[in-house]
Amino acid sequence: MSRLTENMYCNARTSGNGMVTGEPQAPVRHTWLEVHERARRIAGGLSAVDVGQGDPVGMLAGAPVEVAPSAQGLWMRGASLTMLHQPTPRADLHVWAQDTITAIDMIKAKVVIVSDPFMAAAPVLADRGIVVVTVEDLLGHAPVTAVDTDEEDLALLQLTSGSTGCPKAVSITHRNVVANAEAMFVGAQFDIDTDVIVSWLPLFHDMGMTGYLTVPMYFGAELIKITPMDFLGDILLWPKLIDKYRGTMTAAPNFAYSLLAKRLRKHAERGQFDLSTLRWALSGGEQVEPADVEDLCEAGAPFGLRPEAIIPAYGMAETTVAVSFSECGAGLMVDEVDGDDLAMLRRALPATMGNIRRLAALGPPLGGLEARIVDEDGSLLPGRHVGVIQLRGEPVTRGYVTAGGFVASQDEEGWYDTGDLGYLTEHGHIVVCGRAKDVIIMAGRNIYPTDVERAAARVEGVRPGGAIAVRLDAGRSRESFAVAVESKAFDDPAEVRRIEREVAHAVASDVDARPRCVLVLGPGVLPKTPSGKLRRAHALALVERTAGPSSAAMAARQ
Repeated sequence: MSRLTENMYCNARTSGNGMVTGEPQAPVRHTWLEVHERARRIAGGLSAVDVGQGDPVGMLAGAPVEVAPSAQGLWMRGASLTMLHQPTPRADLHVWAQDTITAIDMIKAKVVIVSDPFMAAAPVLADRGIVVVTVEDLLGHAPVTAVDTDEEDLALLQLTSGSTGCPKAVSITHRNVVANAEAMFVGAQFDIDTDVIVSWLPLFHDMGMTGYLTVPMYFGAELIKITPMDFLGDILLWPKLIDKYRGTMTAAPNFAYSLLAKRLRKHAERGQFDLSTLRWALSGGEQVEPADVEDLCEAGAPFGLRPEAIIPAYGMAETTVAVSFSECGAGLMVDEVDGDDLAMLRRALPATMGNIRRLAALGPPLGGLEARIVDEDGSLLPGRHVGVIQLRGEPVTRGYVTAGGFVASQDEEGWYDTGDLGYLTEHGHIVVCGRAKDVIIMAGRNIYPTDVERAAARVEGVRPGGAIAVRLDAGRSRESFAVAVESKAFDDPAEVRRIEREVAHAVASDVDARPRCVLVLGPGVLPKTPSGKLRRAHALALVERTAGPSSAAMAARQ
């Protein structure tokens, strides 16, 4: 029996903790033993449709109360789980359906488990010859005993954030999960008796499925789990639940903390929530902006939020979930470096005056992981030199399942190339500057899209998380960039002109380079992954379709 399954089943029988779901309308608490007993029945249903050792299974469901026992039931059968991406409120459902079928075909799913609110997809999948079962059907069977599992068995095939259209799935074994889970447990100084986790993260994303469902289920931790739609419907439900359940741990991407800060300021009364119990609020999944963390700390202070509770982090599905995070109690650690040296010389030299670039230090690699920085030729770089971040260790995936077959992710020495640009501080902390493929190069200077987007987002009228920088003429002598922003005032010509002008000026002030054009678009237009990350590559087509001569000419005059 693998350590993942053996410990998970043991903890289910011995832990008094459980999972609360159904907030805010109908909260109900299930002990992990109750989840385990439901999983045994689901395993019986999976056995009835001949799901066994090594079989990949897709799942399209929204409720954590159904996903948790289904995942455990699959591991009881020695099968792997792929959480299929769910449509966003503004998604084209026809495109989403085709992308879903593409992903199912790619992983060669033996069965797809479907439940609310996606039951309408069941006949569509069945018409294509896909075996479809519902959670209700599976629960109607007698429980079965778990099969023997191995450390190298696949637990998850995690679709990558950008996998729609040309999908790939990260292969995550039982060994990977346990290695990363145990390292996180130690790094977070987790106390099984006192810690309470509150999470709304989507279960089709690695942070939500692995970090905030599989890991709590593995340890038998107390978990309060709601859906992303619950969160988006009421941002303040998040602090309400932390207050109600005396939550000590949570996690979210940078943009969510920015949204929370704005809601606390505008819609919450002093003392309405008690956030003083929160000791560990991880910020990961996208670049951590120090200004946003500081804004949250200021907005949360009247509610008892402690600045040291905010934990900047770095992670990805390819390392199961977590790579590094700040040490407990350290809070936000900002590395202030010379912006000109960073852009021109690719060196992160500490500075206290001049053009200062502020970057979040993301802590040292977790136990079982090594990190190094290499240049474009693969040569090792010393500390504070910017290059590509490479990782090695037990949590790192062996590779990807793709439509063309398995693709290895590690080189002959076991190193995985993340595609992220960054550096290591003298204390061994990881600092991420941006994605290598997204960096804009103008007159020999590196301009990071996140710097451009942060400047644009400061302009009044630009929606939070609604700014994107796009490379134009990449790799050519005339390489430059465009900026697209979302605004509710997109149909007001006077406001559009003001936003275009102020975005161009804000960007030029911050990065010493002007965008070729600025586009003001309506809410929800910018392309994002299902987990909410900006898709810069996809945005290029949008800019090319939308930008007209007048926009480019106006930007050139500013």
